[in-house]
Amino acid sequence: MLSTQIIHPAELSPEDEARWRRFASRHEAFGSPLLGPDFARAVGAVRGDARVAIWRRDGQAVGFLAHHRRPGAAARPIGAPLSDYHGLVGDGSLRPSEALAAAGLPAFRFSGLVDPQGLFQRHVTAGQEAFVIRLDSSAEDYLEALRADSPKRFKNYRRLEHKIEREVGPLSLTAPDGDAAAFDQLLAWKREQLVRTGAHDFLSPAWTQALLRNLFEAREGDFQGLMITLRVGGRLIAGQFGVRLGAVFHPWIASTDPEMAAWSPGQLFFLRAIAAMPGLKLTTYDLGPGHAHYKAPFALSRREIAEGTASAAGFAGLGARMGDGAWKLAAAGGGPIVGRVRRRFETISALEQTLQGRVRGMAAAVAAKARSGAQREG
Repeated sequence: MLSTQIIHPAELSPEDEARWRRFASRHEAFGSPLLGPDFARAVGAVRGDARVAIWRRDGQAVGFLAHHRRPGAAARPIGAPLSDYHGLVGDGSLRPSEALAAAGLPAFRFSGLVDPQGLFQRHVTAGQEAFVIRLDSSAEDYLEALRADSPKRFKNYRRLEHKIEREVGPLSLTAPDGDAAAFDQLLAWKREQLVRTGAHDFLSPAWTQALLRNLFEAREGDFQGLMITLRVGGRLIAGQFGVRLGAVFHPWIASTDPEMAAWSPGQLFFLRAIAAMPGLKLTTYDLGPGHAHYKAPFALSRREIAEGTASAAGFAGLGARMGDGAWKLAAAGGGPIVGRVRRRFETISALEQTLQGRVRGMAAAVAAKARSGAQREG
């Protein structure tokens, strides 16, 4: 007999946390810091609408889904859009449609689904690759494999490295870096980049700022924030910040000094960050999806993730299925642009907790699109 409980992450019992971790440990794909109870608790500390659905049989938990839910709306991954990976972590016995109906969730909209058990296959509408740096042996061996894979590119990296050290100053990597001023600078550069490229500013809501700062200030335990920075002659030029769980690091913020763009500081950063992984006791540096031109040259491993909507069985999921069908119909006539609009809408809906914030986000998206169109015409 299947029963369901929906609670705030702060209400998780030690027994349920332990069972969640046990399920996650059975699949390497579930090992991300974003898929466990720690991330759910961290988001719950800054968002009152954070929830965990727990399905039980005979009193034993068989599945966990961390999410946000708005009245009448589909459940969205907890912490989105920072949750590059999300999914139902369990024993593999649940059928998504029936499980969502039992939990009173009309649908679950996903964009970075991790599904090693194949539960959501019929609900997937698109897939994409995520990029992973994984050390199976030494950092030196990994860097040598990169060089062998693309000698010309690697030679250029080394040329840039020697040139900047000769003309500007010595390069130095700090890992981990607890400098609060450097943290603030990385966030400022990232926000400037988001405005410049017309992307939605996911760092503007108070809850994302609080989440990142809470993690940055955490200094104990397997789950905490991690910042790695690169300086030249003492000047900060690049860095990444994200969350780690044990030996797995997932960066969210990758920032560089725009005034140093000619030196490709982001590429120089990766060479030294990979070399620093053993000292940080990291075996996995998970870059997530998107920005393939920047990530792919350094990631020898890939992870498949999925986009789509799982709707509840029966009448409970009827509205969600109709809405999803309308988007598909629009995409058939409007092409790829409809998909981009939907993804932008989903990002803003998940990120912004108020109607005013969502309206402002969509208005900014329209304005950015108009600016880019005018620039192309000019």
